[in-house]
Amino acid sequence: MSESRPAAVLILAAGEGKRMKSRTPKVLHSLCGLSMLGHVLATAGELDPERLVVVVGHGREQVGAEAGKVRPRALVVVQEEQLGTGHAVRTVTEALGVLHGTVLVTYADMPLLRARTLRELAGLHRAAGNAVTVLTAVGDPAGYGRIVRDADGRFLRIVEERDASPAELALDEYNSGCYAFDGALLADAIKRVTTDNKQNQEYLTDVVEILRGDGYPIGSMPAADAAEIQGVNDRVQLAAARRALNDRILEHWMRAGVTIVDPRTTWVDVTVTIGQDAEIGPQVQLEGRTAIASGARVGPGCVLQDTAVGEDAMVLNAVCRQAEIGPGATVGPFAYLRPGAKVERNAHVGTFVEVKNSVIGAGAKVPHLTYVGDAHIGERANIGAGTIFANYDGVAKHRTTVGPDAFIGSDTVLVAPLTVGDGAYTAAGSAITDDVPPGALGIARGRQHNSEGWAERNRRGTRSAQAAIRARSQAQRAREDGPPESSE
Repeated sequence: MSESRPAAVLILAAGEGKRMKSRTPKVLHSLCGLSMLGHVLATAGELDPERLVVVVGHGREQVGAEAGKVRPRALVVVQEEQLGTGHAVRTVTEALGVLHGTVLVTYADMPLLRARTLRELAGLHRAAGNAVTVLTAVGDPAGYGRIVRDADGRFLRIVEERDASPAELALDEYNSGCYAFDGALLADAIKRVTTDNKQNQEYLTDVVEILRGDGYPIGSMPAADAAEIQGVNDRVQLAAARRALNDRILEHWMRAGVTIVDPRTTWVDVTVTIGQDAEIGPQVQLEGRTAIASGARVGPGCVLQDTAVGEDAMVLNAVCRQAEIGPGATVGPFAYLRPGAKVERNAHVGTFVEVKNSVIGAGAKVPHLTYVGDAHIGERANIGAGTIFANYDGVAKHRTTVGPDAFIGSDTVLVAPLTVGDGAYTAAGSAITDDVPPGALGIARGRQHNSEGWAERNRRGTRSAQAAIRARSQAQRAREDGPPESSE
């Protein structure tokens, strides 16, 4: 085993989290594209430990499933009764035996914790030859155990807030809950932890005092950023953590050459990728596996989920889910790309257009007020306003193919299954039910018939009837008066 590789990282995720007031286990609440547990697993995974262990209890099936989804090689250990953090670690040692080497312990409700912080903690621990090294911080200690030192500043113990004296409560150095242990010493000391405290629980913090009492060296490392070690216990803290993590993500992308016009209204998941010289406008949410290529412009007012945007494409005021937008293409404003939508190079999807499971070919245009479902539109084709691709017969979905350079007249209904050939036209207002051969004009509409006097007969007394009577009288007078005399 490499000296720099931890023997194990233990993630404690057994708590119920009552303050979340949720049916969902606390550690499964999400922020920036991952659950809290997912973020901590990703952080721990960067250290490449020999074993990555998640201790579950409340909601064990859901939490265990999440661990397996994020890190399939993670080991799940069940803490049948939640009797404290010390009991959680003891459950691991009883299940897996002695873990020789450096063992890191952290919590699943600390989504802001960085891998580099854990790596530094482990490195300091090994270099100092400590039995345990505690990650600490200085600031507002409310809710956290206090670090008690002697007059010379040497580490004495950790006292939990509920068990602290007034003098200890006044201390401003606090315990993060993250530790680096010597695995063999941890396995021995954890068996000697008692429940002699106000909560009648086995505190992991007591291991520190036990090892110190045995004469082993105890150390600490101050966190470079106290915000990293803030736990999340309720939805207010979850929102604060989400804001902090999002700010961190946006800073990363801006320093990588991405323009983010208004960071306050821009939200980007950790799983998103953005190319250099892309521009993200105000009120944009980029979610899931969305990938924005260099030079693309997204926003304002967009939600993109698992969507790829090509180089120099433009997306304005649009919702796109599991879609693909090619280089130079334009989408919006006010467009909706549903799963399976593919807008190819230099194509255009315009205002109030919905596209589902369809390909819009290179250079094709669907400018406005159109539904495209289960279709393939060829290169350079033009789809007129108000066109409906009628793909569903009430039982099954059917496909429509529109050939290259075809022209679909405004207010056309294309009733699938259907093919409109290359270079073909459809007349405005048509309901096309049969294939249109290449170069042909498809017309499917009845001849217009005007029923004279209909409003006066059927809408007597209405404004419409009165307007019609006035217009008829004016026309009659104009006919009786004849043409105006010449001025010459």
